[in-house]
Amino acid sequence: MPSLLASFTSSRKASTELNPLTIDRRISPTASKTSVHSSAKEKSSVPETAPAADGTALNQLLGMKGAALETDKWKIRLQLMKPVTWAPLIWGVLCGAAASGNFHWTPEDVAKSLTCMFMAGPLLTGYTQTINDWYDREIDAINEPYRPIPSGAVSETEVIAQIWVLLLGGLAVAYGLDVWAGHSFPINLSLSLGGSLLSYIYSAPPLKLKQSGWIGNYALGSSYISLPWWAGQSLFGTLSWDIVVLTLLYSTAGLGIAIVNDFKSIEGDRAMGLQSLPVAFGIDTAKWICVGSIDVTQLSVAAYLFATGKTYYALGLLALIVPQIILQFQYFLQDPLKYDVKYQASAQPFFVFGLLLTAFATNH
Repeated sequence: MPSLLASFTSSRKASTELNPLTIDRRISPTASKTSVHSSAKEKSSVPETAPAADGTALNQLLGMKGAALETDKWKIRLQLMKPVTWAPLIWGVLCGAAASGNFHWTPEDVAKSLTCMFMAGPLLTGYTQTINDWYDREIDAINEPYRPIPSGAVSETEVIAQIWVLLLGGLAVAYGLDVWAGHSFPINLSLSLGGSLLSYIYSAPPLKLKQSGWIGNYALGSSYISLPWWAGQSLFGTLSWDIVVLTLLYSTAGLGIAIVNDFKSIEGDRAMGLQSLPVAFGIDTAKWICVGSIDVTQLSVAAYLFATGKTYYALGLLALIVPQIILQFQYFLQDPLKYDVKYQASAQPFFVFGLLLTAFATNH
């Protein structure tokens, strides 16, 4: 699920039908697979910020920018799944379990939660990232030509097989969790199906939600925050409407976090006509939209906690928001292109702990 359910996240082909796995073998109406490889060579020198191919092995294994070229197929498959993006989904499941008020540190509950995290992270987020890389191969040929698909390190058949295995594996585990939890309605399977569909329409034409900075980033944010939370809470308790509304509100902050990732792809997005917010509004305006959506959302949640008598939780959330704002001025607002990674590494821990604090505050 794309987000904290398969994020949830990171953080972007035409098909014959609206089917994520009926992959057209064409790169574009006029281009072949070979053109991607050649464009990677020709265009990789266009943006001055294009990363070199001599990146680090760790970045390669985590699926991060600046990765080294690799020939080992299993390492390449792992790179396509972008393990660095699994963490928000896993955390989201943890938040949902905490919010349920019915999680206990018994071997069975721990096993359930770990299985749900495996479904949300490696399986469904891995599916999301693989299918996103497939549809982004032309953009990656500009921004990240060392990635497995534009570099030619993995074949089309291998990519399609990986998409199928991860998707079907994730759905099978989701159904197994419903049976394990004794659900009369397969809510985890339904959430997984919905998240998988959202992942597809986010990346693939004709909808390709990521072409719209607002809709695409909110879809990404909600799938990293709301979906895994709902999966974790429904696994151990009851998913109530107030939690649904609260987590959808929190997903607006996820929109802001998603914008951070758009700054590194400006050249490719502009070349391919994708209207990410940095492309549509410019860097200076987009950086304020980014931090504003993050801060206003969390302050609104803190106000909600105050209004519902959760005073200490609200104060705790405010204490976690302050350092985020300081780091925004120190790094991100100074130069979002230069300090995007440093800002995320320093500020997001405060954000995710604020999310968990909110889960405990709403404990049912």
